[in-house]
Amino acid sequence: MTTRKVALVTGASSGIGEATAKLLGRSGYMVYGAARRVKKMDYLRNFGVNALKMDVSDEESMVTTVEEIISREGRIDVLINSAGFGSFGAVEDVPIADVRYQLEVNLIGLARLCQLVLPLMRKQHFGKIVNITSIGGKMATPLGGWYHASKFAVEGLSDSLRMEVKSFGVDVIIIEPGGVKTEWADIAVKHANEVSGASAYRSLAGKVNGMSAASDAYSEPAEIAHAIKKAIEATKPKARYAVGRAAGITLFAKKWLNDKQFDSMVMNRYK
Repeated sequence: MTTRKVALVTGASSGIGEATAKLLGRSGYMVYGAARRVKKMDYLRNFGVNALKMDVSDEESMVTTVEEIISREGRIDVLINSAGFGSFGAVEDVPIADVRYQLEVNLIGLARLCQLVLPLMRKQHFGKIVNITSIGGKMATPLGGWYHASKFAVEGLSDSLRMEVKSFGVDVIIIEPGGVKTEWADIAVKHANEVSGASAYRSLAGKVNGMSAASDAYSEPAEIAHAIKKAIEATKPKARYAVGRAAGITLFAKKWLNDKQFDSMVMNRYK
């Protein structure tokens, strides 16, 4: 069993999860990267990352993964909930089966992993739980209603959890990235086109296509990973960190503009 801090990073096959697993592995953590696409994580072994297959929509998969890490290491110090995706499309158009899966991955799976690691974190009187939301957990865009619903929910869940577990030495930290250069945008746009590209909302769906190509407005996943590392190593971490390009200014606008003004600002991007 290791004396190094043990970190479980979900969604480690791509994007923020992949970048975070690599960074923590290079920084001396004992890292377990978990994702469904385990083959995509093979190269992470070069960074000291142990790759485990896990599906955050499957109870048995999550339980087995947590139990395996505990049996190997005897502890889990850090949980980074990075797994997630965007099921975009008009609220009216997205099939309810897709809605359920969106919430299962982005919210329910995240919450279940928190439940699974907390008994051990309470026992060791130390733990860091990092929940990746988005500025989309504080503001909304058209065609993202179900995605935003999941991220707004994670914000509220995290706030309650933070107050519940603080006395046990466990910190709950929210990371709110702006746009990030990952496969997330392509998946969201593809889904928006599939469900709304020929519906009454096809004009909005067409505008989303153009926005996804604006990668110069997006941050690199490594930037978010560094913010996560800083947060988990802080003696007294903040409750939430808005990170990446446009995150701060967008949330500032959301705070100070009224709803009509903010809606207008958002919709100007769809003209």
